[in-house]
Amino acid sequence: MKLPRGSSLVLASHNKGKLREIADLVAPFGLNVKSAGELGLPEPEETELTFEGNALLKARAAADASGLPALSDDSGLCVMALGGAPGIYSARWAGETKDFAGAMARVERELNEKNAKDFSAKFVCALALAMPKGEHQIFLGEVHGTLTFPPRGERGFGYDPIFVMDGMDQTFGEIDPDRKHAISHRAKAFEKLKQALG
Repeated sequence: MKLPRGSSLVLASHNKGKLREIADLVAPFGLNVKSAGELGLPEPEETELTFEGNALLKARAAADASGLPALSDDSGLCVMALGGAPGIYSARWAGETKDFAGAMARVERELNEKNAKDFSAKFVCALALAMPKGEHQIFLGEVHGTLTFPPRGERGFGYDPIFVMDGMDQTFGEIDPDRKHAISHRAKAFEKLKQALG
């Protein structure tokens, strides 16, 4: 699958934080990037049970509706002591209003209810690139770390303020965004995408 410089690409997301991060990551490809929101494309209901399945569902919907190649990301936080939750429901834990402060508080509450001693977690990102004619590829990235409470830092989005990546002492909400772009789960998935696009 090739996307020549100057090609149009739809980012199949309505999440502003995610759009900003993905737009920065695709910038080196020299693509004409549009968001699903800009094109007035609806957000499909995420009915799959895996990150890969939901990413492909969103990319396929955007590619078919726009007639353009579409890139989608499905990502989330998996907390080991919570059996991998919130996982694919990470955004849904924040509700319609995208209240991630509430979602982080729920993670802490559920860990406390379990008297959890294990605060290990991972961020997972599945990227799906879909062409209007049906061809697609999926790229997976993960980073492992530990949760910390209370949340720290204003620089990230989502669950970033409670996640400290292995080998670091600052949360993803505290570190410089450029540094996060270089080491995150999304960066690892993008590295695989970059190799595929050659």
